[in-house]
Parts: sequence; C-alpha cells; structure tokens
Amino acid sequence: MIGTISFRRLLGGLLAALLLALPLHAREAAPLAQDEAAEKRLNAISSELRCLVCQNESLAGSNAELAHDLRREIRGMIQAGKSDAEIMDFMVSRYGDFVRYRPPLKGTTLLLWFGPALLFAVGVGGLFVFLRRRARAIDDRPLSEAERREAEKLLHSDEPRP
Repeated sequence: MIGTISFRRLLGGLLAALLLALPLHAREAAPLAQDEAAEKRLNAISSELRCLVCQNESLAGSNAELAHDLRREIRGMIQAGKSDAEIMDFMVSRYGDFVRYRPPLKGTTLLLWFGPALLFAVGVGGLFVFLRRRARAIDDRPLSEAERREAEKLLHSDEPRP
C-alpha cells in the first residue's frame, strides 16, 4: 500500500513537471515572408489552385509535401516579379487545367464542367426507369379464394415457418 502511494506521487510529480516545462519550449511563429503584400498574393493565387495530392483542397489549405513545394515555387516567382497571370499560366502548362479550381471552358475541360451534372442526370434517369419497371411488376389484383385460404392458414398456424 505504501509503495503504491509513493509510486503514484512520483508519477504525478513527473507529469506535473512535464506539463510545466512545455511552455519553455514554445516560440513565436516565424513570419512566412518578409513582404506582407507578396504573402497576400501567394494566398490569393494558391487558393485558386487545386492541391494535386488532396484534389479536394486548395493549394493554400493543403499540408501535403507537394503543396508546400508549389507554394515555395509560387513565392519565388512572386519575388522574381512575375504577374499572377504568368504564374497561373506556368502552373497550367506544367500540371494541366485540372490544377485550377475554375478551369476555362474548352473542349478538353467539358467533362470537368459538365461531368457532375451528366452523372446526376444519368442517375436520376436510371432511378426513374427502375421505379417504373418496379411499379409495372407489382400485381395489384385481389387474391383468389384459394390464395386467401392459404394466407389465413399461414397467418394463424402455430407451426414454425421455413
């Protein structure tokens, strides 16, 4: 009993010391860029680009390694004096129109623009056809006298059903 109490006190003391030591290692976050305007441009451009790894996140919001590399590359192009259009053209030429959240409407991007609506329409059409066939398959005639007696017999019998 005494050994258990001293072990608990020792463990509690170590845990308290660790929790008190955590703030000593905390540092203030380093700024991402010296130029705040360049950082705003970086955020604006990278929010218009899709992360190629995550595909449902913007480049600005992704923590993927490729996203970090692309943001670093965009930051370098901003510091080199490239315009937003030049940066966007570079990204599209390197990764294709898929990298943009709003790709231009042209022959190669028609599926990106209209694919979801087309899939939805096909799904609704398939559901409609299925429900129509199902409605036709339902036999809505009254039971014959033999079928009614069989149903009554099944409902009121005490025998286990197969």
